[in-house]
Amino acid sequence: MVKPNPGDEVEAVIKGETVKGMLLQSQEKGIITIKLKSGYNYAADEKNVTYLKFISKPVKKEAKGAHYPKKSGLKSISILHTGGTFAASVDYTTGAVTPKFTPDDLLAMFPEIRGLANINSRLVRNMASDDMRFAHYNLLAEEIKKEIPNCDGIIITHGTDTMHYTAAALSFILEHLPIPILLVGSQRSSDRGSSDAALNLKAAVNFIAKSDFAEVAICMHASSNDDKCLILQGTKARKMHSSRRDAFKPVNCIPFAEVDNNVNFLRHDYSKVDKKKELSLKKLNENLKIGIVKSHPNMYASELKQYESFDGLILEGTGLGHMPITEIDEFTKENTKILSELKSLSKKIPVVMASQTIYGRVNMNVYSPGRVLQEIGVLGNQLDLTPETAFIKLAWLLSNHPKSVKEMFSENICGEISHRSSLNFDL
Repeated sequence: MVKPNPGDEVEAVIKGETVKGMLLQSQEKGIITIKLKSGYNYAADEKNVTYLKFISKPVKKEAKGAHYPKKSGLKSISILHTGGTFAASVDYTTGAVTPKFTPDDLLAMFPEIRGLANINSRLVRNMASDDMRFAHYNLLAEEIKKEIPNCDGIIITHGTDTMHYTAAALSFILEHLPIPILLVGSQRSSDRGSSDAALNLKAAVNFIAKSDFAEVAICMHASSNDDKCLILQGTKARKMHSSRRDAFKPVNCIPFAEVDNNVNFLRHDYSKVDKKKELSLKKLNENLKIGIVKSHPNMYASELKQYESFDGLILEGTGLGHMPITEIDEFTKENTKILSELKSLSKKIPVVMASQTIYGRVNMNVYSPGRVLQEIGVLGNQLDLTPETAFIKLAWLLSNHPKSVKEMFSENICGEISHRSSLNFDL
């Protein structure tokens, strides 16, 4: 019997279940890992494997490595990579997915973009988006500044989990932006047949090629169908589903545009391309500590006290912007302590209210607890920021306007506050 090696097609029986797929090179001793045809990995203790059979060697699919010359008359687009989902292919010696970042690699993998623009591509970081820190936002801003003189637009490939934080951060950091910056993610890895990578990238390239748009935005699937994408405002979008291809939704506004083979603008209140503008970077203080606390039943004051040493705090309040601060009976004595702690914190650091409902607007004028919160100094009344954008905005203000946070938080700096919130919140 042929002993299977990493990269081989195998059949295994694990705890009585038959599993077929590609044998991967396990990173942990005593563990067998098989990549299923669905694209997911199946890992199990070798002690539970009663049968392992070699099926076949893989057929190698090597990129031809052809050189694609630049075409006159097309815009130039730079792609900066922060994660490897888009530019990835299977390494058949290990069965792992390995990233490829050169322009020719990308054009070979995504031939749909070949006639839309001249592509330049390079790696900035290869990381999960959960590992992003303020320093990475600043690094991205610097790399964007370097790239702007050489292109007509920039696409940033990014992990989806915190892409809305990065979009908001770049929206604040990049002042007087002369060209478009689009963040593009993929909910499903590019080695899966249902991957959304190709359409998201093609739509982003097509949008830059065919529009005069010059803001920070997210480009992702419009629906679970593989037909068109939405251009979502960088400060007004959020990931709303863990796995659907249309996970990103606009919050309290409508998208800028729909993109398939054509560009259909739904809004026209955007900044336009103007290469005479000189980009200014208003970066984040990388040492800031900003907390986020979600209001919930049975809350304790000690949950807030730990933020005494922080520079700012976002409250994810319930409904219109509420916290449990009212003592109504013998069971709610802790609420008085919570109010006292919030009062103490508000004297030391900026404390901002955002609603955990996501859609809608904070209104602390309606009920008496909200008015009390305003009286002790909690900011954010009448604003419709998502908690994530509120987090980024507070960090940006503390970094660039530390003495004017209270006055400037309610100002609309880069489209993060809607004059009137959209009623459309369909998922």
